[in-house]
Amino acid sequence: MSVTDHRRRLGIAAGALFLSLALAGCSGLGRNAVGTITYRTEQHHEVQVSNPLVRGCHRLTSPGAVELTNRTLVDLMMYRTANCTGDHTTYIATTLTDVIAPDSGPWHSYSIVH
Repeated sequence: MSVTDHRRRLGIAAGALFLSLALAGCSGLGRNAVGTITYRTEQHHEVQVSNPLVRGCHRLTSPGAVELTNRTLVDLMMYRTANCTGDHTTYIATTLTDVIAPDSGPWHSYSIVH
């Protein structure tokens, strides 16, 4: 094996290692969604959340949201429960606004689709 072949293999291995480390860093638990989420309660109070964590369930302030604008770079899944469970969910894509259907009850939590 020539010196050039050895260096080429070493370079490929180093590149693969660097790519693996970069991908692992991008999926870290502390990653934040870039942007803001703004929602309005039934009492017309406006709440703004900046750069929420990507992982986990996020509770909305009581009594929940009746309108939400997603100005983040990720999509949201909205829930009627406080713990991000249940069948009645709403998907709100990035840069969109949604309003609850009449008599359906407010959203109480959300998770980030990643």
